[in-house]
Amino acid sequence: MIMALLLDLANIVGGFLLAVALLRRLPRVGDDLGRFAARVAPFGWLVGIVALVAGGYYLIVHLVSGPRVFHFEVVGIAVGLALLWDRLTGRPAARTDEGTTATGVGLLLAIFGIIAIVVGLQGLFTPDG
Repeated sequence: MIMALLLDLANIVGGFLLAVALLRRLPRVGDDLGRFAARVAPFGWLVGIVALVAGGYYLIVHLVSGPRVFHFEVVGIAVGLALLWDRLTGRPAARTDEGTTATGVGLLLAIFGIIAIVVGLQGLFTPDG
């Protein structure tokens, strides 16, 4: 139960960190979300590790004992890889700066971040087991 909660929270927070380029464009709340993301961003690597570990754990559990692989763990692994991309490869990740708009790979990551937030929220309300 704790691992499922960690996976869902990692999907939500990691998705927020990935989607902040789009969320900054929201009227009235975008600036506040951008400032909050700037505070949380230094801990993005920790969220990525939690997402990789929890997603990998459930992927192994569901591959071995069933019933099937769920989208929660696949999204968690992808969020972890996206957040840890610069640490894993040594190349800088595709991010958007404060003043620029999201284009290309940055836009793709931001859209995936929105999807990860939705999947994390769905995981919170989906019963375990």
